[in-house]
Formats: sequence, structure tokens, C-alpha cells
Amino acid sequence: MIRTLVGRRASLVLDRPRIMGILNVTPDSFSDGGQFQQVDRALRRAEEMVAEGADLIDVGGESTRPGAALVPASQELDRIIPVIAAIHARIDIPLSVDTNKATVAAAALENGADWVNDVSGLTFDAEMATVVAAHDGGLFLMHTRGTPAQMQQNIHYDDIVAEVLAELRISLATARKAGIPAERLAIDPGIGFAKDLAGNLELLRRLDEFRVLDLPILLGTSRKSFIGQILQQPLPADRLYGTLATVALGVAKGAMLLRVHDVPAARETALMSWAILQS
Repeated sequence: MIRTLVGRRASLVLDRPRIMGILNVTPDSFSDGGQFQQVDRALRRAEEMVAEGADLIDVGGESTRPGAALVPASQELDRIIPVIAAIHARIDIPLSVDTNKATVAAAALENGADWVNDVSGLTFDAEMATVVAAHDGGLFLMHTRGTPAQMQQNIHYDDIVAEVLAELRISLATARKAGIPAERLAIDPGIGFAKDLAGNLELLRRLDEFRVLDLPILLGTSRKSFIGQILQQPLPADRLYGTLATVALGVAKGAMLLRVHDVPAARETALMSWAILQS
């Protein structure tokens, strides 16, 4: 298993679960859309997350919620590059960029990002792997099927874990063919992306089976709709307790990167779970 995850300029030692704070600079993200579009507000939020114990900040300029429309690369660049550059200049924190476009990834890596968090697992843009490799960046490969506007129409699996694993292996082969070494890679089963409620729960229950890939597992469940379905919480902000249950279970099942909105609560949950496992 990879013990140090390497990015363009930074690295993360995986001696405990690491917390990835979400910073969406979008008008329409499902939970925090419109809150951090201005650079000064985004910078303040980044500073808050660092103070709260975030190990990594993930900056996104395009909503990937189910049904979301695609955003032109030019608009995505206008949203994220000033924010990434400002954070990189003022705060000592590793950064990832949440994008599936190679041109956006290149600009982000040049302006301070260390990893690319590609929700498409290299399936949307044929140039992505080459761009990440050329910039010595790291890459988080997530599983999905189809664009956000289409993905919830493609939720049938005969064996969801086997099929997600098989499709992630294809993404990993693409990354490795481009020259991205294992120490720069992590995988994400894509909770909420082309999955229904039962599929999300089965992925969480069987998350430890993804250890077979011998790469760090990134888990992103924070405030997602399946939690709201189970707990009858229609508002994303009211899904904290359900999110923390998934964080605790995720750590127990092998997740080493937790992508979350609520940094302090998730950090304490992850560290407590980790302490129990190590005792």
C-alpha cells in the first residue's frame, strides 16, 4: 500500500486518515453553491479549514451534482484559477482541483494545485492523463458512468463492487500508460455517481474490497442525497450526523482520504475511528 501520496509540489503521509476540505466556487453546488464565489470569501474559507485541521483543500468550479449542466472550460477557469493562486500564495496547504477538463487541470497545476480530482476517472477528456503526467501532478480517479446530467440513468449493476473495480482498473491503466506512477494515484468508488441508494450502501459495506487495488481510497459521502433519503433530511446542511457515520465506517473499511464539508467533526470522527483500529 502507498504510504506517501505525492502531488506536484506537496505530499501527504498516510500515517492516519487525511481530511480533504471541500471548497466549491460555484453558484449551484448542491450544498454550498454560491457561498464562496468571491476570491476573498474563498480564501477566508480556506483559512478556516486549515485552522480546523484540513490536510488538503479541494477546489471545484463546476457542480457535478446529479442533473447538473456542463460548464465551459473558460468559465471554470475564471472561477477557480484566482482562488487556487490566492490560496497557494498565502496558505501552506496542499491543493487539489476538482475538474474533468485537461485545460483546466493544466492551468490549476501551474497555479498551485498538486492533485487533480477527476470525477470521470479519465473518461471525459482523453488528454487528462497526459496533462497530469506532464505536470508531475497527482491524480484522484473516481468512478462514474456518464455526465452528471445522464449518470442517474445508468445505475444498474449485477455486482456493483466487481463492476466498479473493473472500470477503475481501466482508468488506472490509462493513468499508468501516460506515465503517472502509483505513488501519485488514489481511487474513489464514486458514492452518489451513477448509483442508487442500494448501490451506495453496498459500496460502503464492501469498501474494504477496494484495497485489492493497493492504492489509497478516497471516500466522498459528505451531505449526499442518499443520507438524506435514509434519515429523511431534505436539506444537505442537516446531514452531518449521517455523514459522520459514513466517515467512521469508511475509516474502518480502509479509506485514508475523506472529502468533507464539515472539517472539524469529520476530522475528530476519523481520528477516533483510527485510534480504535490501532489499539
